[in-house]
Amino acid sequence: MSAIAEQVVRLTLPDGSVREVAAGTTGEAVAASIGARLAKDALAVKVDGEVLDLKRPIMKSGAFEVITPKHPDALEVYRHSTAHLTAHAVKRLFPGVKIGIGPAIEHGYYYDFDPGRPFTPEDLEKIEAEMRKIVAENAPVERLEMSKAEAVEIFEGQGDHLKVEIVSGIPEGSLSCYRQADFIDLCRGPHVPSTGRLGVFKLTHAAGAYWKGDETKPMLQRIYGASFLSQKELDEHLHRMEQARARDHRKLGKELGLYLFHPWAPASPFFLPKGATVYTLLVDYMRSLYPKYGYQEVVTPQVFDVELFKKSGHYQNYHENMFFTVADEREFGVKPMNCPGHFLMFSQQAFSYRDLPVRYADFGRLHRYERSGVTQGLTRVRTFCQDDAHLFVTLEEMPAEMDRFIDLIDEVYGTFGFTDVKVALATRPEKFMGTVENWDLAEKALAAAFERRGRAYEINAGDGAFYGPKLDFQVTDAIGRAWQLGTLQVDFSNPERFDLEYTAEDGTKKRPVVLHRAVLGSLERFFGILVEHTGGDFPLWLAPEQARVIPVSDKLLDYARTVAAELRDAGLRVTIDERNEKLGAKIRHGELEKVPALLVVGEKEREAGAVSLRKRHEGDLGSRPLGEVVSEMKQAVAARAATWGAKAPATK
Repeated sequence: MSAIAEQVVRLTLPDGSVREVAAGTTGEAVAASIGARLAKDALAVKVDGEVLDLKRPIMKSGAFEVITPKHPDALEVYRHSTAHLTAHAVKRLFPGVKIGIGPAIEHGYYYDFDPGRPFTPEDLEKIEAEMRKIVAENAPVERLEMSKAEAVEIFEGQGDHLKVEIVSGIPEGSLSCYRQADFIDLCRGPHVPSTGRLGVFKLTHAAGAYWKGDETKPMLQRIYGASFLSQKELDEHLHRMEQARARDHRKLGKELGLYLFHPWAPASPFFLPKGATVYTLLVDYMRSLYPKYGYQEVVTPQVFDVELFKKSGHYQNYHENMFFTVADEREFGVKPMNCPGHFLMFSQQAFSYRDLPVRYADFGRLHRYERSGVTQGLTRVRTFCQDDAHLFVTLEEMPAEMDRFIDLIDEVYGTFGFTDVKVALATRPEKFMGTVENWDLAEKALAAAFERRGRAYEINAGDGAFYGPKLDFQVTDAIGRAWQLGTLQVDFSNPERFDLEYTAEDGTKKRPVVLHRAVLGSLERFFGILVEHTGGDFPLWLAPEQARVIPVSDKLLDYARTVAAELRDAGLRVTIDERNEKLGAKIRHGELEKVPALLVVGEKEREAGAVSLRKRHEGDLGSRPLGEVVSEMKQAVAARAATWGAKAPATK
């Protein structure tokens, strides 16, 4: 009986039925036994949770699924196979190019190459055309099991030293390669059964990338491709990419005169007057909410003796991301985070239970050494400021503080138009500080804060920090991209490290719990996200230039100055276009610079004490009394409104 069992596998189908087949039967054969149409649509199979090629022999029992284009695992197989298709085309067109790795990623895949020169847009066009030829050939994709020595021989013969390096790092034993027509690549698989099953793809761009992400290794060329299971999905993605390019904060920042970078201060932005206005308004907005939510703002040093960072653990665990200096024969570190300074402040004072919660907010500048290969515009910089705060609370106060924080998040994100907010609760990992009881209490408090509101949240099981569970808040921008912004982290570890305590009601000394929190996160990063979310069309309250007065001729300059003075007296940011240009050119210039209100003044407007109002995206609204326009703008700014005013009929 046991001998028979060893030769038979039991496969449980999605409908609960069981099929017994001989061990070694291929997934393709099992799919065909279920139905001809299913076998025709099959890309791969899934056995006991493992995705396999259609021609792989099935050697174990378990749940069995056929992966068709509608299956959740289909896209991963499809995209990885398309990455191999790209490498195949590159090898045909440029035989001397060395091939690296090509994983599937969100929206598609990439493949790394060592071509000896950058790929050009014309190269990408040729590669994509060759890919389509290979698809038309409908070549079978075959899995080849072999030894390390055999694989090394193949890739040395092809001159692919990058592949030889990968093979050398694989433990002894058999490995797998995949062959399609005249191309062989090292891979665990699985892959589609033939190249003819591919076809919905588009090479989007090429960029430099260090081999294995290590800047000490050679710079390669990475070709990115978009890949989907339907042309409609691909077209929608390419449209979103076009929108993203138009909204790129690096492009708009330069066009709108917001910020710049210089090689003498790598990855460290310079905010120009217009950009500094927006930056300051962001800080002022967050600062305006602090009295309502009970925060006390503090100012802490920029540079500390490294003993502080040894105590906090940053010196041991974050050393390579910090900047250091020496003075008075002592080593100092530039702070990468505010929390150690806040712990130091709390530890130097005496607090009782009546004083808690203590909420320290800090806009201090932080510095972190980010490798040059990962810095990007404002979203990954070396110097930045956070809307940072640390809350020192009792265990019993945690639920109320979490409620307060979520209220703050909702208010802030709503102001900026982020209405689609997703939340993830990261729970206790295998290695953790503190007691299980405290962890359970903190996790339940975090979950209850959302359950009381009837709001959904995801669980990231085991993804909490070693010192406590956390909430991560992710917003969706105007073109559907997700960005993680806010976080709330429960910390049981640092109160122990820094010997933090307060006097309890019974006179004993107890440890507070620390809640680390940020709403916008890095101001620099949020600025970049906001530019892309709005496309540079800031709401009136944030616009660095809220209005521009445009006189139709030099004869109206005095009246234009009178108009501008009234707006300035109302607290509005206004300029006058006094250039010797035609009216149409001035209007176009104001529109390109995304000024919310263009106030054209001619003889008729001067006589009536009015302005001809052109609102961004609404066009010419005709002549309006100046006082009415000023009042409308003031109200919109005070309310931090996303839009301002309603269209009004032109006055006669």
